[in-house]
Amino acid sequence: MIARVIVDIRNGDVDKIFDYIVPDGMDLHAGDRVLVPFGKRDTEGYCIAISDDSQVAASRLKPVKTRLDPFTCVNPDMLALMDFMRRKFYLRYADCLRLFVPPQMRGGKVGELKRLYVELVPGSDEKIADIPTRAKRRLELVARLKRGGDYLSVLAEEFGAATVNALVDAGIAVKTERAVYRKPYAEMQEGAKRVTPTDDQKRAVESIFATDKTVSLLFGVTGSGKTEVYMEAIERTLAEGKKAIMLVPEISLTPQTLRNFRARFGEKVALMHSGLGVGERYDEWKRALTGEADIVIGARSAVFAPLDNVGLIVLDEEHDGSYVSESNPRYDTAEVAEFRVRQTGGKLVLGSATPSIDSFEAAQEGRYNLIVMDRRISGRGMPPIEIVDMSKELLAGNADIFSRRLMQEMDGALSRGEQVMLFLNRRGHSSFAMCRNCGYVPKCENCDVALSYHSVEKALVCHYCGARYKMITRCPKCGSDNIKMGKIGTQRVVSELQKMHPGTKILRLDAESTTTKDAYLDILGAFKAREAQILVGTQMIAKGHDFPDVTLVGILDADLGLYHSDFRSAERTFQLVTQVAGRAGRADKEGKVLLQTFSPSHYVYRFASHYDYPGFFAKENNTRKVTGFPPYSTIVRVLFSSEIEEKAIACTKSVYLGLKAYAAEHRDDFFVLRAMVAPVAKIERHYRYQIVMRVTKQSEDAVFGCIHKLLDEYRTRGVSVFAQLDPQNMM
Repeated sequence: MIARVIVDIRNGDVDKIFDYIVPDGMDLHAGDRVLVPFGKRDTEGYCIAISDDSQVAASRLKPVKTRLDPFTCVNPDMLALMDFMRRKFYLRYADCLRLFVPPQMRGGKVGELKRLYVELVPGSDEKIADIPTRAKRRLELVARLKRGGDYLSVLAEEFGAATVNALVDAGIAVKTERAVYRKPYAEMQEGAKRVTPTDDQKRAVESIFATDKTVSLLFGVTGSGKTEVYMEAIERTLAEGKKAIMLVPEISLTPQTLRNFRARFGEKVALMHSGLGVGERYDEWKRALTGEADIVIGARSAVFAPLDNVGLIVLDEEHDGSYVSESNPRYDTAEVAEFRVRQTGGKLVLGSATPSIDSFEAAQEGRYNLIVMDRRISGRGMPPIEIVDMSKELLAGNADIFSRRLMQEMDGALSRGEQVMLFLNRRGHSSFAMCRNCGYVPKCENCDVALSYHSVEKALVCHYCGARYKMITRCPKCGSDNIKMGKIGTQRVVSELQKMHPGTKILRLDAESTTTKDAYLDILGAFKAREAQILVGTQMIAKGHDFPDVTLVGILDADLGLYHSDFRSAERTFQLVTQVAGRAGRADKEGKVLLQTFSPSHYVYRFASHYDYPGFFAKENNTRKVTGFPPYSTIVRVLFSSEIEEKAIACTKSVYLGLKAYAAEHRDDFFVLRAMVAPVAKIERHYRYQIVMRVTKQSEDAVFGCIHKLLDEYRTRGVSVFAQLDPQNMM
């Protein structure tokens, strides 16, 4: 028998299948991890198929050294997924396979945790009867063991190691090794009480299973009860003998979701995300693999949970950019999820109060099943959004971070014992230029996106076509020289608040304040327990959280996201404003949202202030159609990085010339094709150059294939290269 093996090495030169002889007596299956001789050393790998013969001469074949695990790691569905991801995202075999197993399994860095377990030896009654009555501790221990065994460490602490050993030496008790399950967030057993679904929720669940479409888009306002729909759909899936995956965009949301799911489904639930401890992550993966868990909850990587017969996958907050992997290996979670459920005849549910333009367009065209839930469970309307014109604040002599209106509302909320959330829409590394008098922002003439200010060159640059413009010193619209650049940070916001409210407890939630494991959980828990009156944060506070005492949400400088150099900036700003507004007034108290901006008449704020997603979609979708941006085209980016700048330039030039020749023969497929310095020109001593193109949707597979042929042809040692479809971040 021949094992077809992928060696676990990330290198294009060995990204191929190698044949090995299966030794007599070795019980080997497709999906097993193996140790094989490779070159001058032994290397870990994956057996992806078993064959009767090989095209390689038998004299050249070496035998598999050993099977690394007593179980098969990668099931047939996942091997099919590997083939799909290689074709769709041009990934290497090893990159795909590494996604399917906990990283610490490589090299044997993690495995089952085993502890000594003590129990009575069956039929030891006569020996127990021989224990003298004065040996009270031994008799007490026997009585304890008659109720059931326990771990040695527990019994030794309660009765003493000598007492335990005395029973073992007498043949009354026995020590055996048992695997111990490391359970993440073991204290989280209680969740929301089970409720009776509303008519809207029942209709939503029925629609998911009644439609002949694989994908359903659940468009429900914040607070409409989408989570209950997910749980009802999962319960129905389990009743059909299938399994389910529930995905959330932020790790910070998983414990909250886990609490509710454990209350409903008990030990059937496993948790998988990168924030778990090494042992916890392995044990949860193993539970899913062995069938102990039928439901997996987690962030993006949980889409690769080793469940068989997956009948339902849910992507909550489907619009969130974190579902697209921006680092190697690069993939789109929604596309992976859709492939998995199509394999098993299952369903994919995309849920959001503010769906992505791409998803809503697919629903409008009939490719997705559209389900609308436009009422909050509480019966309350959405909290009113009041727009504050910061240009008028400047004219009135207030150059502070906070408008007078926001300060007034904060004072009122705090005096009533209510809580306040302040949101800072901070994204990316670049900043834009803006006139603080009239709100004018320079845009690219070719792409209609805000230009980014590059301080080193003192120039305004478009990240999509590479066009460069002189930095403005005076507003071309109103003539003012009051040009603003840069950003406000959360630390500065907290500092200013502490001056205004010296006795008020303030918490901050952002990337800097959550560097340690579970820090985000501690911060959110403290705020929910009312240990603080104000929470200041970035996108991490915008979605999914339910704080009943929050009555005021302040959105500081909303323009920071609106004028990010990204064609999706309007869409993302609308989404974030709507999501963060939904944190206010979720219980029995009225909520209010104050949005501070220098562009009060911008269409995004007009639609967002009325929670008018259909109106926003119609406007934004039309703009995309006219300008030729996704979903009416595909943006492709190829990024080159090297410590030696000349190598990065030479490789970029070679690939660009090859693409230029291809584009000359396929003119109708290309809107834009440019080579340029990357927006962040140097990171960690690596020089960065890029090729950016915008192509028709119909041609994306052919263009992507051409790119990878060119990358293979011009592969250069010392130059790292990757290509992306519709990148979420152009930095």
